[in-house]
Amino acid sequence: MDLKPLRYFLEVARQSGFTRAAEVLGIAQPAVSMAVRKLEQDLGLVLFHRADRKICLTDEGERLLQHAEKIVQAVDDAELEMRELTGLNKGEVRVGVPSMLGSYYFPPILMAFRHRHPTLNLEVIEGGTWQLQQMLEQGKLDLGVIVAESVPDVLEARPILREEMLVTVDQSHPFAQMEKITAEQFFGEELVMFKEGYFHRKVVDRLAKDTGQTPNIGFETNLIPLIKSIIKQGFGISTLLAMVVAEDQDLVTRSFDPPIWLDLNIAWRKDGYLSKANRTFLEFLLSQTELSS
Repeated sequence: MDLKPLRYFLEVARQSGFTRAAEVLGIAQPAVSMAVRKLEQDLGLVLFHRADRKICLTDEGERLLQHAEKIVQAVDDAELEMRELTGLNKGEVRVGVPSMLGSYYFPPILMAFRHRHPTLNLEVIEGGTWQLQQMLEQGKLDLGVIVAESVPDVLEARPILREEMLVTVDQSHPFAQMEKITAEQFFGEELVMFKEGYFHRKVVDRLAKDTGQTPNIGFETNLIPLIKSIIKQGFGISTLLAMVVAEDQDLVTRSFDPPIWLDLNIAWRKDGYLSKANRTFLEFLLSQTELSS
């Protein structure tokens, strides 16, 4: 089976459309359509439902998708390993990092790694932990930071960080005079939250579900400076990691009652091939964390 039509099929399935798939692949849309049609003819199957401009996989397409992902990823891994054996590796590291950690936790680590290995190229992708987990599973990332409690069987993971999620308020807020904040008290306030898919939001959504509370979310944004600004102006409160507010004297943090801890892992695909560059970065990262021992 020719791999090119299989790659096109995969992208159409991921993008739920031929036009978007063609844009991602960087080729003309008719070429994608023709390749998928040819694949269907070769297999004697219909892989996509095409109706009212909506594209979705047929049952046969769903079955092929499972095999196609494994086949294409295995070939990509083999090619990477062979390039390394012949000395053609360019030394690239693709690591996915949640926004909050990307701004406050990882910069010193990345700079130290870059200083030690100046010939290796680092590509850092920011996103929500759920998005990063999906990208890992699809082979779009080599390494990624995900929440420890949701590691799927297809991923290998090691702990790197344990941090307390803290209620964050302005100095004039009544909570600033309290030692601890209950879930009921927290959800009685207007909240400033990250969007869904980020660990910051997942923690709050889970807390609301466990305590039977309904969050009153007044603002949704992934911009940390904006979250802090809204809190300072008294338009809402949030929950952030201590590292985010450590040098901001205008904000006050308090523990939840009981405390809420966030455990994060660095993860990669179990059946994937980690290049020398990625293995080097992984070993360096684990050596920098207190949880690696």
